[in-house]
Amino acid sequence: MMRLTLSMGTLFLIASINAQIYDDYVGAGHADGIEVTTSSNYQAFGWDVIASGDASINGSGLDADIMEATRFLAQSTMGFEAQHLDETLELGIEAWIDAQVDKPYVSQYDRMYEIIEQALELWTAQGNDPEEYFYPGFQHFQYAWWQTNMTNEDLLRQRVAMALSEILVVSLASNLEEHVDGVAVYHDILLENAFGNYRDLLEEVSLSPTMGVYLSHFNNPLNIDSLNVHPDENYAREIMQLFSIGLYELNIDGTYALDVDGDPIPTYGIYEIKELAKIFTGLGPGAVIENIFVDEPYFGLTRYLCDFTEPMTMYEEFHEPGPKTLLNGFTIPGGQSGMADIQDALDHLFDHPNVGPFIGRKLIQNMVKSNPTPGYIQRVAEAFNDNGQGVRGDMLAVVKAVLLDEEARTCEWIQNPEQGKLIPPFYRYSYFSRNVDKLGPENLYWNVGYSFFENTEQIPFASRTVFNFYLPDFQPNGQIADQELVAPEFQIHNSRTSIGYLNEVTSWTWYWALMYPWDNVEPVFVSFNDYEELARDPEVLINELDRIFTHGQMTEEFRQNLKETMSGFTLFTAGPAYLEYRARLALFMIMVGPDYVILK
Repeated sequence: MMRLTLSMGTLFLIASINAQIYDDYVGAGHADGIEVTTSSNYQAFGWDVIASGDASINGSGLDADIMEATRFLAQSTMGFEAQHLDETLELGIEAWIDAQVDKPYVSQYDRMYEIIEQALELWTAQGNDPEEYFYPGFQHFQYAWWQTNMTNEDLLRQRVAMALSEILVVSLASNLEEHVDGVAVYHDILLENAFGNYRDLLEEVSLSPTMGVYLSHFNNPLNIDSLNVHPDENYAREIMQLFSIGLYELNIDGTYALDVDGDPIPTYGIYEIKELAKIFTGLGPGAVIENIFVDEPYFGLTRYLCDFTEPMTMYEEFHEPGPKTLLNGFTIPGGQSGMADIQDALDHLFDHPNVGPFIGRKLIQNMVKSNPTPGYIQRVAEAFNDNGQGVRGDMLAVVKAVLLDEEARTCEWIQNPEQGKLIPPFYRYSYFSRNVDKLGPENLYWNVGYSFFENTEQIPFASRTVFNFYLPDFQPNGQIADQELVAPEFQIHNSRTSIGYLNEVTSWTWYWALMYPWDNVEPVFVSFNDYEELARDPEVLINELDRIFTHGQMTEEFRQNLKETMSGFTLFTAGPAYLEYRARLALFMIMVGPDYVILK
């Protein structure tokens, strides 16, 4: 046994033959067989916590690991609870990722219909006619998303699916608002493939009727020159520009490959778009919903009778025959089936050397930082190209490469002035909502999020365009553009949305609700009870909020301003509710402050 005695600042080490021997250091993680006694174990009046000499050697009082874990969870989740932080600390980051892969997930479609059933029961119990309850609607999709992400254990899968939803975009802010079923199933495609293979994901996306309607290759006809009918080129363009290879040839590190004149080399032109558009002809409804008009699907059937839960099917007589010449002269032979054409075309796109750096950069920007170095992009692209076992497109390998890279993890990079990103407003909202205690109907988190969308321009699956809420190369005027950096999320940060976000945070932290449903269910509020307890000492509450929301990166200036402002609320200046006011103020100031909204 080794005994450590602390008295008057002097350490005396007394070792016995049973002591654990450490050659490098004595401290956190190296405390087996060591006892520590002190001349005093201090306990502040009214606090349960007791200062212990053991903490000086076992590391239990150190916050560095906690802050690194919460920073990691801010990159890899939509929000978390105390037990998830404990799991991360216990397992370590890479083992936590591995454990997340095996977590069961809830289908967005199934969850949405569970909620619809509950909502319909409430509607009927209130004396309403069930035939007059419309579903599924925009609100039911949002209810399901919030219910899942406030209660789930598959934190990483949900986060990766959200990142993919901003790359392979479909949107309820379109005619898909009439096909909420399809958007829910599309979300499930992203969830199912979050740790799968990108080639499989491209195929499921291409055959999704939701994508087919959104980018208009649903019921896409072959050429009929006499009728001036030609294949729609929309999906052919976007699967290249947005979903796979981008506009210009890339080196593996994401930099542009240049021609002899030093100019970027386009990946495709109008000819390649027209040829690829022929590939995606002949796709139509795979099934029909129950209706009084038709029993079987057929090419040209209106989308209103299409079952959006089933993939599109190929109608050969409407598929463009003959060979198709795609990128770099690659030719798909004539005489084969339409689905064989699609398989060959997807293989061709998937094998293009651009895909790794192109998709890798987008995932890095979404999860970690706006301006990854070429080295970071290359390391992620190499993981895409080969997961170490000869497999290309392994999304789990890519996600690990994104989250475990030195630019994502090391303290050195936190200090780099080009590190970090503006957290998009919805991600701030979700992270805050999961991390705080809540008051409302038991285990119901139905949130339509409509006012948040109006105020900030962002909620899940509601981008205004296929180009997502913001462009990956957006540069706000000023220092960022002057330094040739990008800041995508600033594209929706303007004079209106910045004030809108402030108004939303005011609502959450000062007496209004955190979540509002459209159905007749009570809203959800933030519970401040635990924060009020900590607010007895402003420094204690600030430290706790720093650990969770700013990951140990709260500036000293902000800390002192917050402490001074909180301390102004006392029993004499604010009455019996002064601790509540301190807690509300602290959460408000942190949620709108740069130390939280910029993730480094």
